[in-house]
Amino acid sequence: MDGISLIPQFGSLFLTLLAFVAALSVIVAIHEYGHYIVGRWCGIKADVFSLGFGPVLFARTDKHGTRWQVAALPFGGYVKFMGDANAASGTASDTYEEMPPALKRQTMLGAPLWARTLTVAAGPVFNFILSILVFGAIIMSQGKVAEPLAVGELKPLPVEGITLQPGDELVRIEGLVMPEWDRQEDNGFSDFVDALPQQALLDYEVRRNGELVSAKGPHPMPPLVVQLSPKSAAFDIDMKQGDVIVAIEGEPIAAFNELKDVVEGSNGRPLDLKVWREGEILDFVLSPRRVDEPSDEGGFETNWRIGIAGGLAFDLATERKGPFAALGDGVTQTWAVITSSLDGLYHMITGAISSCNMSGPIGIAEVSGAMASQGIDSFIWFIAVLSTAVGLLNLFPIPVLDGGHLMFYAYEAVSGRPPSDRFLRVLMTAGLVLVLSVMLFALFNDIFCP
Repeated sequence: MDGISLIPQFGSLFLTLLAFVAALSVIVAIHEYGHYIVGRWCGIKADVFSLGFGPVLFARTDKHGTRWQVAALPFGGYVKFMGDANAASGTASDTYEEMPPALKRQTMLGAPLWARTLTVAAGPVFNFILSILVFGAIIMSQGKVAEPLAVGELKPLPVEGITLQPGDELVRIEGLVMPEWDRQEDNGFSDFVDALPQQALLDYEVRRNGELVSAKGPHPMPPLVVQLSPKSAAFDIDMKQGDVIVAIEGEPIAAFNELKDVVEGSNGRPLDLKVWREGEILDFVLSPRRVDEPSDEGGFETNWRIGIAGGLAFDLATERKGPFAALGDGVTQTWAVITSSLDGLYHMITGAISSCNMSGPIGIAEVSGAMASQGIDSFIWFIAVLSTAVGLLNLFPIPVLDGGHLMFYAYEAVSGRPPSDRFLRVLMTAGLVLVLSVMLFALFNDIFCP
C-alpha cells in the first residue's frame, strides 16, 4: 500500500480525533466552569482551573488568584479548590488544619453544606443548560414550519417532469387534502403519506400567486438520504447525504416506505442498492443490522436498519420561532435525551436489549467524527446530546462522581456530621473501581461489538 492511498484514511482519523477533542473540550470546560463560578459565588476559592491533564502548555493567573491552564492531554479537566489535596476535592491538604477560620471558609471542605452542595451540583446543571441553549438556538435558527404549508426549496432528485415551484402553497396531492403540519404527533401527516401512490411523480394542486393551479411534483417522501447514523451499514459503505436510492434488489422504488419495508423484512441478508448521486448511478451492497429502538408503547423493540433517515422532497417554508418557544423546545429535547438514556440503561441492565448499546471512548470518538462530517449543525447538535449525557452520568450516586459527593452531603444533612475519612476512602476506592470497570466494559464494546 503506497502513501497516497493512506491519505483518505488519515484524513478521516484526523477528523475523528479533532471532533472528539473539540466536543469533549467544550463539554468539560462548561462542566468545570459551573463548579468554578458557582463556587466563587458561594465564597469558595479555586486555586487551579485546568483544561486537560499532564504537562502544562499555557497558564495564567487571574486577579482572583486562580491559575487557568491548558494541559497536554485534552481528555478532561478539573477545578482544584483551595485546601484540597487534589482535584477530587475529597481530602484536605497538609496545610488545611493550620489555616485560620476565615481562610478555611474559602475552602471546599470548610464551606457551609449549602455552598458545597451548590458548587458540586453546578457542573451537571451547567451541562444541562448548555444543552438547552444549543438545542434552542438550533431550533430557533431553523424556524417553525409556516401554515399553510408552502414549498421552500426543491431538493435534487432523479425525477423528470416536475413543475412544482418554490412558494407554491400545498393544497392537495393526488386529490388528498394536505393535513396540518402540527398533526405529526398523532400520525396525521404519516397517514397522509402512506395513502399516496408509491410513484416518483404525483399530481399536486397548489395555490400559486393566489390562484389554484395543477402541478407535477415528486413523492413527498422519496427514498432520499437526509441523515446517516454513525457506525451504521449505510455510513460504513460511504453513502452520502443527498443520495437517492432508486432501486433495491433490482426493483425500482419511489417512496421511502418501499425501502423501509424491504430493509425490515430482510432479516439481515445483504441487499443490492442502486443509488443516484449528482446525476450518476452507483451500486452498493450492504447488510441491515439489528438495532434496539424506543417503542411508542415504552421500552425498546429490535428492528433491522441500514442507518439512514429520510425526509421531504422539498424544504417547507418556515417562519421565525420566538426565543422563549425555542428554549421551551430545548428543555423538552434535553429531557427526552435524559429519559431515553435512563430507559436504555435500565433495559441493558435487565437484559431486554443488547449491552452493545453502551459505547466507550472509541465509539464516542467515531460518532463525533461522523457527525462532524455531516455538517456543523449535526456536530453542534451532537455536542448538546453528549453534554446532557455527561451531566446525567455525573449525577449518578457513585463516589468520585458529583452524584457521589451529593450523596455524602445528603448524609451529612441528615446525620449532622460528614462521613468519616476512613469510610470516605473506602467508598471512593470502590467508586473508582466501579467507574473504571464500566469504562473498560464500554471499551470492550467499542472493540468487539459489531
